[in-house]
Amino acid sequence: MYYGFDVGGTKIEFGAFDEKLERQATERVPTPGDDYQKLIEILAELVAKYDEQFYCEGTVGIGIPGIEKAEDGTVLTVNVPAAKGQTLRADLEAKIGRKVALNNDANCFALSEAWDEELQDESVVLGLILGTGFGGGIVIDGSVVSGKNNVAGELGHIRMPIDAWLQLGDNAPIFDCGCEKKGCIDNYLSGRGFEMLYTHFNGENKKAIEIITAFYDGEETATKFVDNYLEMLAMVFGGLFTGIDPDVVVLGGGLSNFEHIYEEMPKRVPKYLLSIANPPKIIKAKHGDSGGVRGAAFLNIKR
Repeated sequence: MYYGFDVGGTKIEFGAFDEKLERQATERVPTPGDDYQKLIEILAELVAKYDEQFYCEGTVGIGIPGIEKAEDGTVLTVNVPAAKGQTLRADLEAKIGRKVALNNDANCFALSEAWDEELQDESVVLGLILGTGFGGGIVIDGSVVSGKNNVAGELGHIRMPIDAWLQLGDNAPIFDCGCEKKGCIDNYLSGRGFEMLYTHFNGENKKAIEIITAFYDGEETATKFVDNYLEMLAMVFGGLFTGIDPDVVVLGGGLSNFEHIYEEMPKRVPKYLLSIANPPKIIKAKHGDSGGVRGAAFLNIKR
């Protein structure tokens, strides 16, 4: 069995998957604040419980909103205080007596989609999250690409490319980023960035869903804003697709539900690619909120 944990700020979701990658068990428990030992105990107890239920020693994978530091295995995370600065993977391995795989939740999202039956034959799958932030994950031949420092796929912290910056016009805002840099695409392409840009240019606070509704209603301000955003999105996508050259791109996060994106990107992206390149398929994620725990479980699968 493949066990996956999606460790979030308020809850831990557990999932057990069989050899056909079909889910056989689900359990959710609260994340224990800043009590690290309690966190380890909860994870170990769930592993033991389902080992007994399934008469096996399942493989264990963990997805977390953070990054494991390559040098010493400590976890950099803001949303899970109990795990911050701790060697979570190594400590759980010592507790349960087996190997544990750990990766960023955006990578788990991408891996979950890449192992969907319809995408398993695709060599390079790029997962992009248009949510509270802009995140990503790169999966090649069924395995996450983490890189030397475990930051591969942190595409939200690439700076805005010059053509996308110029698309914003003379009054372009320079947004500070949580990574302590300025101008990261996270603050422009995410659902949060979508709202921030609208406020900056139109002087009115609106939720993304309100802007999108106004767009579909033909409201002039919303229509102009959405057109500008989509062109900027296509410019950034063009650069990412040139560097990664994926077979398929899967979009997740709240803004990925904006259907107009899928109509416009195939028309807008090609002019920002090399002349010999064709754009990848761009599709909506299938597994939604369950993607984190699925992807965590699949960290131990090899094609």
